[in-house]
Amino acid sequence: MTIARDRAALVTGGGAGFGLEIARRLVEAGARVALLDVDGERVDRAAKQLGVGVLPLRADVRSAAEVRDAVERAALELGRLDTLVVSAGVIHIKPLEEVTELEWDRTLDVNLKGAFLTAQAAAPYLRESGRGRIVTIASDAGKRGFAWIQAYTASKFGLVGLTESLAVELAPDQVTVNCVCPVGCPTTEMGKGVLAWKVETSGRPPDEVAAAAARTNPLGRNATEGDVAAAVLWFVSDEAAFVTGVALDVDGGAHVGFMPGT
Repeated sequence: MTIARDRAALVTGGGAGFGLEIARRLVEAGARVALLDVDGERVDRAAKQLGVGVLPLRADVRSAAEVRDAVERAALELGRLDTLVVSAGVIHIKPLEEVTELEWDRTLDVNLKGAFLTAQAAAPYLRESGRGRIVTIASDAGKRGFAWIQAYTASKFGLVGLTESLAVELAPDQVTVNCVCPVGCPTTEMGKGVLAWKVETSGRPPDEVAAAAARTNPLGRNATEGDVAAAVLWFVSDEAAFVTGVALDVDGGAHVGFMPGT
């Protein structure tokens, strides 16, 4: 897999989880990388962990002004910008009757509006590069509905749609736009939160809950950050130059399902 060593990438949600692992893989491949995260201390720690030359940026993806400033600084500091990975995301788990307007708005604003604002700000640089890449991180919840995560599911369905729309619009300038749809990963910050909720509601210990989730997957295990990062790096690679508008399931076959009653 060929990833140009002089790629210049911005990763949102880069302070932890999928974003941090994706950034790590990009750095290892020789890319110049900027990390964007709403938590300034966290993104500073992440940048130091990844090594000299990684640029930490604090910004709230819900703010058009903060996003524009961060993208402009990334392009300036990295020399250009030809790759954008959208990994910032939040979730809440509640029955319909208990979801507040504030919770709904925050989830849609971070997961969907944030992706739009970041892509909008980065698009001129990606177009100019002549080899632009956008990869968004959605979810298996971007392909099918789940109870108690209404806003998250709606935002991820929307992110898949946004990905397809941008793929068509940016294609004339050789910018590809693709999406990765992972099943739940219990080791990310979001995954740990979901696992804690399952532990609380089921009364079972974390290891047992995680093992039960793995058993329901056709490949018999849970997703890892590395699984998602590998898919993202393929979309960024030269080999994927003719692939755009794809929402790729990285879920161990969970989308295929099982025979009812088995």
